[in-house]
Amino acid sequence: MVASEATPFAKTGGLADVVGALPGALAGEGWEAAVLMPRYGSVALAGARRVFDSLPVWLGPQRWDTSLYLEVVDGVRFYLLDCPPLYDRPGLYGAGGEDFPDNHVRFAVLARAALAVFRYLFRADILHCHDWQAGLVPAYLRTHFAYDPTFLAARTLFTIHNLGYQGLFPPAALAEIGLDRSVFRPEGLEFWGQVSLIKGGLNYAGALNTVSPTYAREIQTPEFGFGLDGVLRTRSAVLSGILNGVDYTAWDPAADPLIPAPYSAAELAGKTACKRALLDDFGLPAEAMEGPLIGVVSRFTSQKGADLIAAAAPGMAAQGFYLVALGTGDPEYEELFTSLAAAYPGRIAVRIAYDDRLAHRIEAGADLFLMPSRYEPCGLNQMYSLRYGTVPVVRATGGLDDTINEDTGFKFREYSSEAMLAALAAAAAAFADRDRWAAMMRRGMREDFSWPVSAARYGALYRQLQAGLEPPA
Repeated sequence: MVASEATPFAKTGGLADVVGALPGALAGEGWEAAVLMPRYGSVALAGARRVFDSLPVWLGPQRWDTSLYLEVVDGVRFYLLDCPPLYDRPGLYGAGGEDFPDNHVRFAVLARAALAVFRYLFRADILHCHDWQAGLVPAYLRTHFAYDPTFLAARTLFTIHNLGYQGLFPPAALAEIGLDRSVFRPEGLEFWGQVSLIKGGLNYAGALNTVSPTYAREIQTPEFGFGLDGVLRTRSAVLSGILNGVDYTAWDPAADPLIPAPYSAAELAGKTACKRALLDDFGLPAEAMEGPLIGVVSRFTSQKGADLIAAAAPGMAAQGFYLVALGTGDPEYEELFTSLAAAYPGRIAVRIAYDDRLAHRIEAGADLFLMPSRYEPCGLNQMYSLRYGTVPVVRATGGLDDTINEDTGFKFREYSSEAMLAALAAAAAAFADRDRWAAMMRRGMREDFSWPVSAARYGALYRQLQAGLEPPA
């Protein structure tokens, strides 16, 4: 696997969770997986050993001197590509709200190094490439290395975690990543006059997948395709959707050390203690114990529906809801959430932070979990919420639509505050019937979205690739 981030080494989002968990789960399906990612300045090397002292990577006439470290985590090999001029920076992709202008070079070096790892250290059947940062791996294989016998039997899978991020650069980037102008065409890397690294994966990989079945269908439409829906429709025969899994060893209210009291589907009493503690965490009044408490743990962006929450805040307060929100994001939305807390003291409380402990306490203490996403490739928090008996209210898009049904939560389709408030009103009516509510909680807690389920589906896809699924000429 080739990716820009993976837990426990570096994380900005769900990509890291997938790449950190899927390789270990694949072992249960009989696969041996290794991961290559950059060694960022924030990644400690205390548990790693150096396995390649000098690995020169050439991008055209430019040479980059790299080395490789290996750390084994739960039986999985993680290769860390060390190149301080490229990766030893105060951020993974950018700093101060701006992307690094040489990200195309940084991830081109990762792609070329992946082929060196394949050649010298880990001869694999499958090269599984994640998101635009690994999109050049299939592109290099189909151009520079098309006739190299080392790679003739290699198969490639490209996973789209979020089509909204495409790795776009000016045309001059082609020379800087060592690719000929012949690939600067719509069937190659060209996208409206720019170089698109994600198109390296979309056009050149043997198979494509994304992180939920519904998102795989949605991205073939203009509404969700970000201008790439035509490419994806062309490749629909090799495009599929596999839901991400969740790690129930880290997210299980019966054994979660970060929450005030344990509980389970068989014994729900501890959830009351968790709600009381959460109200104290956020300074909400004791009478909120009687009303429905909404939890939000999110990036504060337009993709995540921050604008809907702001527009619906008066209606939520009027309907008797309380809300606690945790997250960081775009400055305008951070300010918006802060202003909501000021406008509705005692009803809405907000923490602008990344805080894993508090995220667990919100999952355990809230009655409802709100995810009104404009689009959501998969989503993890709604699956955490199910396990914690915190009933999800979600917009029916992507993985949210795939994981929540009328027996376990509430969905709305139209992207509007009115539609969201209607779903919340239905949830409030269910909350008022304590027996009905407890039954819904228990049904959600018994759902299984564990990684072994996802790994079995990836294993089946890998076997298809081994059997000869190939991209069009």
